[in-house]
Amino acid sequence: MTTRTSLAAAGAAGALVAAGLLAATLPAHASTSGCSVSYMVQNQWPGGFTGNVSITNLGSPVPSWALTFDFPDTAQKVTQGWSATWSQSGTQVTAASMSWNGSLATNGSTTIGFNGSWSGTNPAPTDFALNGTPCTGAVISPSPSGSSSPSAGPTGPSGYQVPAPALHVAGNRLVTADGSQIRLLGVNRSSGEFACIQGNGMWDGPADQASVDAMKAWNIHAVRIPLNEECWLGTADVPAGGTSGAAYQKAVKDYADLLVANGINVILDLHWTYGQYTGSGAGCSDTAATCQKPMPDQKYTPAFWSQVATAFKGDDAVVFDLFNEPYPDAANGWTDATEAWTCLRDGGTCTGIGYPVAGMQSLVDAVRATGATNVVMTGGLTWTNDLSQWLAYAPKDPTGNLVASWHSYNFNGCVTTSCWDSTVGTVAAKVPVQLGEIGQNTCAHDYIDQVMSWADSNRLGYLAWTWNPWGVCGSSGNDLITDWSGTPTSTFGEGFKAHLLTQQPH
Repeated sequence: MTTRTSLAAAGAAGALVAAGLLAATLPAHASTSGCSVSYMVQNQWPGGFTGNVSITNLGSPVPSWALTFDFPDTAQKVTQGWSATWSQSGTQVTAASMSWNGSLATNGSTTIGFNGSWSGTNPAPTDFALNGTPCTGAVISPSPSGSSSPSAGPTGPSGYQVPAPALHVAGNRLVTADGSQIRLLGVNRSSGEFACIQGNGMWDGPADQASVDAMKAWNIHAVRIPLNEECWLGTADVPAGGTSGAAYQKAVKDYADLLVANGINVILDLHWTYGQYTGSGAGCSDTAATCQKPMPDQKYTPAFWSQVATAFKGDDAVVFDLFNEPYPDAANGWTDATEAWTCLRDGGTCTGIGYPVAGMQSLVDAVRATGATNVVMTGGLTWTNDLSQWLAYAPKDPTGNLVASWHSYNFNGCVTTSCWDSTVGTVAAKVPVQLGEIGQNTCAHDYIDQVMSWADSNRLGYLAWTWNPWGVCGSSGNDLITDWSGTPTSTFGEGFKAHLLTQQPH
């Protein structure tokens, strides 16, 4: 997002799938998770069937639940459901609890059902999850050291790995150390880019455990933190009252460490940079880093990323988003796409930009020169909505840990599934693609619903703008929350939260 101006601102008939039950003796105070599911096709006829799903909560009591599973066949569809709110995106099905059956005690059960359609074969799904926890029949509990047990691996009681997993790229997937694919699903937390340069301290609101717990209640597994290069470097442009230099660096490090310790991956995003620009799309006429510029600058940006990479080297749970939303194509008057893509990669002297530009290749080089192997993200043109030639102009990364960044809002140019398939999908077939920002400039969530459905079907991660209670709804975007306790806005925040609760990062 570019506007940041003010702090105020189923199988044959009768088939049965049952997850085994595992007895466990746990301390009375332990927060546990676990579930088992029995799936049965009660009746089947040509093209249709009736399915029943019995759910048993094996963990601590839950006040509400969302059951997810994937149909093995793309022709299998839920056509009508009962005892839950049913939805389907691609092959993934979600059944969310009703007001009368949402509360499940330990060993409490409920049964839901649906009518469905099928063609060819009607295999039974097997990968059920309740509130993000796989229904394997195992009970997961925190050990005295804070790690999870018994044999469920490192997944915590709410589906979180503690700490957040180290990440690397394998082919066109972002994966954890054991090679399991992970999707970065979550939100942007704005203010690190503007509060400091406006003389308003550091964060617009708390950056403490309670605020992180509010995020976890939404099933947020990744947080993107926009930053300001001059505040990090402590230049003379940062006014009195703005957090700067070592204090700014410590605040960023402390917040990122807190999120990672809670099982949430972090994306550090360079958002506001130095260099005077007054051409098309300009957000300000200042030389100082008081708004989004079309490209990063040679004066400060390589030093910024060298220092950030040094600070976070060895913590591969943290990802580096090298520059928020490039728009050198707007700066050159939309006259030469080849020149704009070359500017994006190589920097130097770029048409319409009056300061020396740092290209993505020089920024990748600055990060890797420190020895850091963290995953890096780079965007495309047109405020990183255009990935049409990303593959041809991608920087070279000796570690192979390069991800394409894509932003999608309803007012962008590429807003249809056909465009997504032909451009973003082409990139995603070769390298991982992360949706660094999604949103819309209305109070609804109809557009992001389409984006998330497409991303889910293509196994891509996405981060909504923005986790800030500014009271914004309309022309400049949407807030997700009305307070730092995580109360969702109506209806944008409500829609995003409801969808996120149905998703699993792994």
